[in-house]
Amino acid sequence: MSGGNFGGGTAVLVLEDGRIFRGSTFGAVGQTLGEAVFSTGMTGYQETLTDPSYHRQIVVSTAPQIGNTGWNEEDNESVGPTGDSAGAKIWVAGYVVRDPSRRTSSWRATGSLQDELVRQGVVGIAGIDTRALVRHLRTRGSMRAGVFSGDALASDAELLARVKDQPSMLGADLAGEVTTSSGYVVEPAGGDARFTVAAIDLGIKTNTPRMFADRGIRVHVLPSTATLHDILDLKADGVFLSNGPGDPATADGAVHLTKEVLGQGLPLFGICFGNQILGRALGLNTYKMKFGHRGINIPVVEHDTGRIAITAQNHGFALEGEAGQEFDTPFGRAVISHTCANDGAVEGVRLLDGSAFSVQYHPEAAAGPHDAAYLFDRFASLLEGDKS
Repeated sequence: MSGGNFGGGTAVLVLEDGRIFRGSTFGAVGQTLGEAVFSTGMTGYQETLTDPSYHRQIVVSTAPQIGNTGWNEEDNESVGPTGDSAGAKIWVAGYVVRDPSRRTSSWRATGSLQDELVRQGVVGIAGIDTRALVRHLRTRGSMRAGVFSGDALASDAELLARVKDQPSMLGADLAGEVTTSSGYVVEPAGGDARFTVAAIDLGIKTNTPRMFADRGIRVHVLPSTATLHDILDLKADGVFLSNGPGDPATADGAVHLTKEVLGQGLPLFGICFGNQILGRALGLNTYKMKFGHRGINIPVVEHDTGRIAITAQNHGFALEGEAGQEFDTPFGRAVISHTCANDGAVEGVRLLDGSAFSVQYHPEAAAGPHDAAYLFDRFASLLEGDKS
């Protein structure tokens, strides 16, 4: 891939159903393949681009103008394989926007979005009718796609063949491609650690360990291949299952580990992909959604309290179940605790004894509202009660 610039050349977005959008290069020039999805966030594009959950996805921004606050070194939601922030990277496969800002205007910016996309080799397209594209994806569903520019351009038939030749997100096992290689530790923010949590990295975001650290919790971020022995060696007070990319039906290793953790009676908390893993460990099935939930404005109902939180989300798969549904598991009775107010999708499960719970959304936000941050306090209270 070579450097690119918006407005400086032709770029083409090709969907697997044959729909084609023609625009201008944005970011790097070349070819990229992935699943076309859309995000409804009006802000937080840097956090979206660096979220490992977006691995192998071409993200379409519904916000009409993107890039006005540039890029900085503080808002990345990924770190390197050893936890070094210098290893932060953009995880999206490609980026689709309508109107890239030609001027960066933020005192925090260290560069422009365009330059960062070029530096990291992320192929994008600008100047297309993103509203028409999003309406198409809402009607037809998320699908395989490709963005092509420069020497990668060819006949429409050839580009469509390349798009169709790539694997589907259904059945994709991707957590192992984004997880930490050796693990790392995030210490609490000042003072001694109240508790130690083993966080299974299935694609964890940077802000999640920070939320634990703010509550006096030491976090050992472990690879997705971690074993119960690894967790017990740490004398962990609890276990956290992170967000991540791919089809949860492929994550048998994480499901097996979760069952072992539940068998030990260790407190457990999961988010997003982790919610699907806990659900599978409790006996629920998963399915691929038509176009998923991606954005920072999605309402969720907590059925015990009737409380509604506006949440940040990024998922294309979900658990099967109905609001308030109770069911038996090998670890005791469980309940579907949360659902989406928009479409009824399952947004949370928990064991009725309170020892394990999870939500489909992102309580760490970044970017997004802070309505659900109390869940970290709830987990801290669970750790405190278990230790006492």
